[in-house]
Amino acid sequence: MPRRQHLSIASGRFVLAGAALALAAAPSFLDPGGLTVLTEFLCLLVLALMWNLLAGYADIVTVGQHAFVGVGAYAFYGAVVLLDLDPYLAFAAAALTAFVIALPAMVIVFRLRAAYLAVGTWVVAEVLMLIAGKLPNFGFGSGVSLPVRVAREFGTRPDARFATIYWLAFALAAVAFASTYLLLRSRIGLGLTAMRDNEEAAGAMGVNLVRARIVCFLWTAPFLGLAGAIITLQKLRISPPASFSIIDWTVFVIFNVVIGGIGSLEGPILGTVLFFVLREYLAQLGTWHLIILGTLSIVIILIEPRGLWGLLRRMLGGDLIPVSHGARPGFGADRTP
Repeated sequence: MPRRQHLSIASGRFVLAGAALALAAAPSFLDPGGLTVLTEFLCLLVLALMWNLLAGYADIVTVGQHAFVGVGAYAFYGAVVLLDLDPYLAFAAAALTAFVIALPAMVIVFRLRAAYLAVGTWVVAEVLMLIAGKLPNFGFGSGVSLPVRVAREFGTRPDARFATIYWLAFALAAVAFASTYLLLRSRIGLGLTAMRDNEEAAGAMGVNLVRARIVCFLWTAPFLGLAGAIITLQKLRISPPASFSIIDWTVFVIFNVVIGGIGSLEGPILGTVLFFVLREYLAQLGTWHLIILGTLSIVIILIEPRGLWGLLRRMLGGDLIPVSHGARPGFGADRTP
């Protein structure tokens, strides 16, 4: 690799490290409003990482990811309010419930392929939303607010509460990113990377496609449930339309991954950052905001199917966060996907 490309990649990694340090120090210099925006950013980043793992590596193009976000939100409320569990234990209950719900959902949707699978995941999400609207202890279709006592468990003052919620979102994003990176660097991840590049060739070379998809599907569910719990704690309310919002927790997530770069770890980060920048500057345009976002995603896909990171990667000459494996000495040609 030329020296200039080495310097470019090193500079990019320095920027990523600096951004991570800034996020870690955010509560020390941001007001509650800024922490609220960053908390939303981190939750959406977790959702983007999970959708990218499913669609970008395992070829599970789901449009029902919001199902597990809503399940996590309702499970958190039920655990902390109805069962009177410790609020931090309620997060574990949200993750576990999302995982349990993912098991029968997986059996259903994995019988489908391609467009039918995408529609099947959406149908599962809609069914779960309708069920949530029939639960009397959860406010039926109008939803219900979290009691004040629950909010005070995370801080008696508003600034302390916002900081605590931010730290929860930061911890979730850090764990989601690190664990997904380690998964992709593992033996299973090697198979996922091969599937990303050529599914038929990966299967012919011995990659267990079914097992890889099962691992990815079940892997993402607890993270989605935890994100739903943090979103609920931030908004202090659950309701079927908001907790199971296909626009907020699936459509915008797909946009982030597609424009950022599907099938990479840099793509979801880049796409989520761009989405929040555009949202801040275009929100006052109303429906034109969504039209501009849709047009931008189409243009980027036509120029580079791998998204913005696909363009930047060619300029840099490599990945900032490499997950592929090169060939060992003496094994011949480079096997990097």
